[in-house]
Amino acid sequence: MKLAFRIKHYFFNAFREIFVHHHGSLEFRAKIFALIIAANEKPKVDNFILVKELALKIYKDDEDRANLLLLTTKELVEKIRKQNSLDSLIFALQKELKIIPRYAKKIDIDSLRNFLIYSNDDDTLAYQENILEFLQKLKDETLNKEESKKEK
Repeated sequence: MKLAFRIKHYFFNAFREIFVHHHGSLEFRAKIFALIIAANEKPKVDNFILVKELALKIYKDDEDRANLLLLTTKELVEKIRKQNSLDSLIFALQKELKIIPRYAKKIDIDSLRNFLIYSNDDDTLAYQENILEFLQKLKDETLNKEESKKEK
């Protein structure tokens, strides 16, 4: 990556809430990607290439925003691996969806399935599939609650 982008990233990282438009949305997406990637004990570089590709689609070829999503995802994966805190990430996602239910629409199970091809073994694959099932259930429950509130 370019040196200018790295400097910009570190600056934005320190003040993300102030300078990055919709930082909450970006961080939520990064948490979703990190959850599926960190379930793999030894994630491959291909996982992060896929994050970048998906980010470019999400952000309509906005390279800077895609890079921020990629780097935020990498940071979260490293944090999870160091602290062995996959469960805390799951709780954080659940909490965030209770506060901001519209984020449930950002959980794209079909896109997340693409990460399964980079699983190292059958146990990892099964674990990632369980995570996808959990995310689908969480998304459905959150969206159903929102619809129920609108109907009342």
